[in-house]
Amino acid sequence: MLSLLAASGAADPIHWADLGLRPGIELGFFTLRFYSLAYLFGVIFAYWHTSKMLKEPGAPMAQRHADDLFFYCTLGVIIGGRLGYAAFYTGGETGIPSAFTDFSGDGFVSWKLLRLWDGGMAFHGGLIGVTVAMAYVAWRDKLNFIRVVDYVSVGVPMGMLLGRLANFVNGELWGRATDVPWAMVFPGADELPRHPSQLYQAGLEGLALLIVMILLFWKTRARYRPGLLAGVFTLGMGISRFVNEFFRQPDAQLADFAARTGLSMGQWLTIPLILTGLIVVLYALRKKPLGAGTTQPA
Repeated sequence: MLSLLAASGAADPIHWADLGLRPGIELGFFTLRFYSLAYLFGVIFAYWHTSKMLKEPGAPMAQRHADDLFFYCTLGVIIGGRLGYAAFYTGGETGIPSAFTDFSGDGFVSWKLLRLWDGGMAFHGGLIGVTVAMAYVAWRDKLNFIRVVDYVSVGVPMGMLLGRLANFVNGELWGRATDVPWAMVFPGADELPRHPSQLYQAGLEGLALLIVMILLFWKTRARYRPGLLAGVFTLGMGISRFVNEFFRQPDAQLADFAARTGLSMGQWLTIPLILTGLIVVLYALRKKPLGAGTTQPA
C-alpha cells in the first residue's frame, strides 16, 4: 500500500480496488467484518485502559463499577449509534426517517432499523447512547458523573481510529473529488479521484486525539480537574469532525441539505459539541483542582 501511495500522482490516482482490501474475514458460513471487529477491539481497549487508570490515585470509581459501566456503554454505542443514524441520515418522503418505516429487507429480519449488518451507525447517536449509559451507572452507584466521563473519554478515540480504518477497508464514506497526489478512486462512488477522508478522520479524530488524551492523563494532573479530560475530548472531537467534513462527501440523501445550508449534517451536529467542550474546559480550569489524595469509592 505504501508503494502505491508513493508512486501515485494527480494524473494517475490510486484505485482503491487495486489495494486488495476485503470487508472482513471469510469463515465459510459468514463473514466476520472488520467494522464489527473495530467496535469489539475499541471496547476492549477502552475497558483495559480504564482499568489501568483506576489503579492510579484519584480514581472516581472501583473496578466493579467499570465492569458494569462498559456493559451498558457497549449497549449505548450500538443502540444510540443505530438510532442516531436512522434519525439523522435516513430521510423519508413523509418526514419520518425511512429506517423506522422500511420493512422491505430480505432475510430473516425485514425491518431496516434492525439490520445492523447492512451498515449505518452515527457517531453523534453513539455519543448520546454512551452518555446515557454513564449517567445511569453514575446515578445508580452514586458516582461523580463528570469524573466518570473524564476517565471513559480517554480511551474513546481508539474506537474512532479503528472504526474509520474499517470504513476505509470497506471502501465507504469516501471524500470529495480532488486532484491531490494521494487521491483515490472508490468503486462505490464513480471514476473521480477523491480524498481518502476515512484516513484523515482516523488520523485526526482517532490517533491524534488518542495521543492527546493519554498524555493529558499520564503526564499531567488533568484528572484532578473534574471535567477537563471530558471537555478536551468533546472539544477535540468536535473540531476534528468539523474540519474533516470539508473533505468528506456528504451522504447522498443529504447532499441537497448540505448545498442549501452550506454545511453538512455532520458539521451542524458537531457545532453543539464544540461549544459544549469549550464551556466544560473553561469551567474545569476555573475550578480548584482536587487533592492528590482523592480516593475511589469502595
